[in-house]
Amino acid sequence: MNRFDRADRRQRGRSDPLDAENAARAVLSGRARAQATAGDGPVEIARMDKPAKDSAVKARTQAINPLKAVLVRADPQLREELAGLGNAELSPTCAGLVDDSLNDEADEGAVLHAPHITLCLLARRIRQLSEEVRELEGRLTRLVERHAPQLLEVVGIGPDTAVTLLITIGDNPERLGSEVSFAALCGVSPVERSSGSRQYRRLNRGGDRQANAALHRVVQTRLRVDPPTQDYYERRSKEGKTRREIVRSLERYAAREVFHLVRPVPS
Repeated sequence: MNRFDRADRRQRGRSDPLDAENAARAVLSGRARAQATAGDGPVEIARMDKPAKDSAVKARTQAINPLKAVLVRADPQLREELAGLGNAELSPTCAGLVDDSLNDEADEGAVLHAPHITLCLLARRIRQLSEEVRELEGRLTRLVERHAPQLLEVVGIGPDTAVTLLITIGDNPERLGSEVSFAALCGVSPVERSSGSRQYRRLNRGGDRQANAALHRVVQTRLRVDPPTQDYYERRSKEGKTRREIVRSLERYAAREVFHLVRPVPS
């Protein structure tokens, strides 16, 4: 269903019977033309795995932060031993600081051993979460390589970005009638706000914000490493366009490119 009319909802309120009546009226009048995404293909698998991976990444970050906070309060000798280690080396080192036999609160040296034990426990948690992240990343990467490898050939699109865009498109991309509808779905279609002699288009604040963020990452990557995109940026800058306006145009071009790569060509 399309979103209900806001003015009508404010006037009449909302309830399950009213929502059902509005839905029926929208269908009968032809205003409701949206087609739901299918849930019977590989994209549905990605839709389940992606939140699990994002949750594991967030939990790992939440474990890394207190680990570094404990290091600040640890004794100077321990801080010096672990100084200069990055996250990749810090967690394995902390995981091997103590063994279970030292986990005794009645010991006279419990206060001295407390940072070691806490760092060890946090490091083990980080290691477990890292294994989950790697497993889920592998599943998502294999899914994209199997069902949409053409996306990975595009400059600026990696497995994570490709999965996000595929989730937005769904298992039935034919429901998207044109690249314009896909751009609106991703929130990168410009919205006309011209008045009189002032010609202006504002940012589209609707659409799928995850897909919008994915296209934004694609554009930012291209601005750093893609010569054609850099040339386009320089040319438009000389025409007086701001960086924000140029980025919006590039996001729209990226949406068009993704749409034609994913949507099957009608025979």
